[in-house]
Amino acid sequence: MSEQTLKRLNKYISDTGLCSRREADKLIEQNRVTINGKIPELGTKVGPNDTVEVDKKRIGAVAKDKSDRVYLVYNKPIGITCTTEHHVKGNIIDAIGHKERIFPVGRLDKPSEGLIILTSDGDIVNKILRAENAHDKEYEVTVDQPVSERFLTKMSRGVPILGTVTKPCTVKQTGRNKFTIILTQGLNRQIRRMCEFLGYEVTKLKRTRIMHLALSNLRPGQWRELTTRELATLNNAVKHSTKTSQEK
Repeated sequence: MSEQTLKRLNKYISDTGLCSRREADKLIEQNRVTINGKIPELGTKVGPNDTVEVDKKRIGAVAKDKSDRVYLVYNKPIGITCTTEHHVKGNIIDAIGHKERIFPVGRLDKPSEGLIILTSDGDIVNKILRAENAHDKEYEVTVDQPVSERFLTKMSRGVPILGTVTKPCTVKQTGRNKFTIILTQGLNRQIRRMCEFLGYEVTKLKRTRIMHLALSNLRPGQWRELTTRELATLNNAVKHSTKTSQEK
């Protein structure tokens, strides 16, 4: 069998939309995955004629043109948690109620609102989450006191949090206590931590854009499918991804 027709098991599982590659590796390590009835090792490759089962349920390969994949943008309301765990009250999957198995790309804090991508395409999730891609994410932020020039300058140049210094970013004042910020990284609770370091508290945080995808007229709780053009632009933006960043 040609090497080109083989696919690493974790990628095969991820591509089906079941989970990420990292989560697929955990399933393999827990002996919950079989290939043709046998328990495989990490790194095993799968061919087109192999039968792959997870928890004794067969999973199928993704269509070559990914026509069977789902791609959504969702305006997450405050209070919704970005988890696929159904036992968590207010989880994003139950909130959307889509008939297909989907999962969020990255996270948006429970107290935050705004744009998040959800998909059944595990491959594109891995690509979007890779650190060196430097994809823009834009936020509208309200804080508990007037925004100063010193604050804007320090936020834009980088702030020491979580044992590192944040990357330079674009920050613009939009009101007495309001500003927009465009990040190219996604540290845990990054904007809130940056503001806290400078003596400010975030009272409202809304993500309005990820790359070329914007909230537009989506109201909180609403979602829509990506257009053909949006999906093509997204795939083009991530096609050169190579190394996966640490998941948050």
